[in-house]
Amino acid sequence: MTTPETKVKRAVVKILEKHGAYHFFPATHGYGRSGVPDIVACHNSQFIGIECKAGKGVPTALQERELKLIEKAGGVTFVIREDTLDVLEYYFAQEQKAMTDRKSTRLNSIHITISYAVFCLKKKK
Repeated sequence: MTTPETKVKRAVVKILEKHGAYHFFPATHGYGRSGVPDIVACHNSQFIGIECKAGKGVPTALQERELKLIEKAGGVTFVIREDTLDVLEYYFAQEQKAMTDRKSTRLNSIHITISYAVFCLKKKK
């Protein structure tokens, strides 16, 4: 039997895979840490914690604490429900746009560095 939350998790995984994000479901049984997000992911060097909820579900106090710790450490977090899957898609679209902007800036700065190095080599001759 598939629970409503399982459906949300599957939809989130589909989005993560679509965008090539590394992801896993952390094991919290026994020695694990309570409150960790349902899905941990990494994309373009960005740590992502995703808590999945069904209906009007909200994170527990422990889950809220873990999400805040992730954000404090520089990661991004999401609480995703059936009706907020588009938030995750929007995040990846904005990240892709930012990566494209950074790549063109980085290429321009690399070009300047290479040009300067070539100039210095020509000057020595």
